[in-house]
Amino acid sequence: MAKYLLLKHYRGGPKQMPNAETPMDQWTPQEVTDHIAFMDRMADDLRERGQWVSGAALSPEGTFVRFDGEGRPPVTDGPFAETKDVVAGWMVIDMDTLEQAHEAAAYLSSAPGPGGLPLQEWIEVRPFLGNPTTVTE
Repeated sequence: MAKYLLLKHYRGGPKQMPNAETPMDQWTPQEVTDHIAFMDRMADDLRERGQWVSGAALSPEGTFVRFDGEGRPPVTDGPFAETKDVVAGWMVIDMDTLEQAHEAAAYLSSAPGPGGLPLQEWIEVRPFLGNPTTVTE
């Protein structure tokens, strides 16, 4: 089995699905509840199959930190990522194949949004790096 990271971005879905473009803070309380319940059911299903590793929702707020030399403040409020680059949440899953990871991501993309319609949002699937390849000359 291999581990995969499923990243939910604040980038919406296809343009023909306008509900994917509506920010969650504009959803009704019931729409938010239904969306979170879907995510919880998906996590429970993955747990039952031994494919769940972890996951969490993330706040859109954050800071950037980098080393900038000794004695210099390393925290800044920029550079600012575009909204499409901000991660909304993540799941780590353990699957036998990349195809299974894609199927899980597609299911995650069907989470309900405004009006109970599937969001059809883009989910980024990234495999965890295994053992690095040894280069010999």
